[in-house]
Amino acid sequence: MIYRVDVRITTPVMATEVTDRVVDTVHTLFPGAEIEREGEAVVATTHTLDRFSELLHRQEILDSARNRFFDGREGNEFEFRLKKQPAFEGVVNFAVGDPDELGDVTVRVRVREPSVEEYIDHVAPPTEDGEPIEP
Repeated sequence: MIYRVDVRITTPVMATEVTDRVVDTVHTLFPGAEIEREGEAVVATTHTLDRFSELLHRQEILDSARNRFFDGREGNEFEFRLKKQPAFEGVVNFAVGDPDELGDVTVRVRVREPSVEEYIDHVAPPTEDGEPIEP
C-alpha cells in the first residue's frame, strides 16, 4: 500500500543547547527529514515514519505508541511529543504532561492516504500477547 503523509517535527533550541545536536536528535529518529531553523526552533519535514516505526517495534512499545497517536488524533492528523534527550540517543520516550525544561520534540502527522487509522496500524500495529498483528 502507498502511504501519503506529511510529517512536521518541531523542537525548540534553548540557549544552552548546540543547534547541531538538536538537528542530530531529529535526524536520529527521522533520517532524511529536511531541516530548517525557524527563530528559536528547529523545524523538519518528512513523508515517512519508517525509521520511527522500526524503533517502536525494536523497543516493543507499540501499544504505548498507539495510545499516544489516538490520544492526539484530530481529523486526518495526529500529534505526539517526545522527550528530547532520549531521542538524541535513538530512544523513543513519549512526553506527557508539562514539557521538559529543554522542550519536547513535537511531531504532527497529516495523513492524506489511506485513513488515519490505517496509517497508525502501519506505523504501530495492534498487538496480541505483546506480538504485532500484521495485516
